[in-house]
Amino acid sequence: MTTLYLAVPCYNEEEVLFDTAEKLIIKYKNLIKENKISEKSRIVFIDDGSKDKTWKIITELHSQFSLISGLKLSRNRGHQNALLCGLMTLKDYADAVISIDADLQDDINAIDEMLADYENGSDVVYGVRKKRETDTFFKRFTAEAFYKILEKMGGQIIFNHADFRLMSKRALEGMAEFKEVNLFLRGLVPMIGYQSSIVEYERFERTAGESKYPLTKMLALAWEGITSLSIKPIRMVMWLGIIIFIASILFLIYSLIMFCAGHTISGWASTFISIWAIGGLQLFAIGVIGEYLGKVYLETKARPRFIVEKFINKD
Repeated sequence: MTTLYLAVPCYNEEEVLFDTAEKLIIKYKNLIKENKISEKSRIVFIDDGSKDKTWKIITELHSQFSLISGLKLSRNRGHQNALLCGLMTLKDYADAVISIDADLQDDINAIDEMLADYENGSDVVYGVRKKRETDTFFKRFTAEAFYKILEKMGGQIIFNHADFRLMSKRALEGMAEFKEVNLFLRGLVPMIGYQSSIVEYERFERTAGESKYPLTKMLALAWEGITSLSIKPIRMVMWLGIIIFIASILFLIYSLIMFCAGHTISGWASTFISIWAIGGLQLFAIGVIGEYLGKVYLETKARPRFIVEKFINKD
């Protein structure tokens, strides 16, 4: 029988934790009763250096319910690192791990179908939103634009998939081979390459608290996704430099023609040509250097992506 662990990253989630824990415990008890998962299965809340009472609540829940476990990072490392910490820690205890956000906007009833797909041979099961009707027009437009832009940039991601997914032990061991410091798990998981499937679900409104992904963080995550999966932005800068340099040559030809026609302003052409030419060459040089430097800089530091302070688990 499958031992299923649930990885739930938390950052300042004191307002939703009790409600979330109650719903997940009921769900897990039903799955155990129906013999879909083992009694050794656990719900693991991962505290990403919260500043509120999140960890205190997790320890209280752990003392009251054997199904609840807790993982505490030494400091705040961001959602992606906290999630990776959970996945890498729990792979040694579980046959499969499902990741889900603490606000439970993702439908926990989709877990049944995820388990069915896992039993049928899928190492990765992606939770995909059916539609985005609950989102504002701006969020829906920017989210869909991001997926399309990232695809054009060469990133392999699942459309309308966030971080609600099931991964088998084999898939998690495959992920452990990736040592990137700059993480964008939505683009990293498809690179593992094992058999995968998709489960569609409806996304709910947040019941309490505030979203931990305001516009600034969403933009930062989007940029992280693009730059960690693709070097095309650097190449675009390089090509921009080439285009500007070519434009300066064309401008030089135009200036010569205007000079021969007698329509010139003294010093105007030479000033603009020099600015355009030098600027284009500089952008070109930066692009070439960045092509190599961008691949090396962050990875060579080899800093730890997370440090576990505590792991409370009754097994």
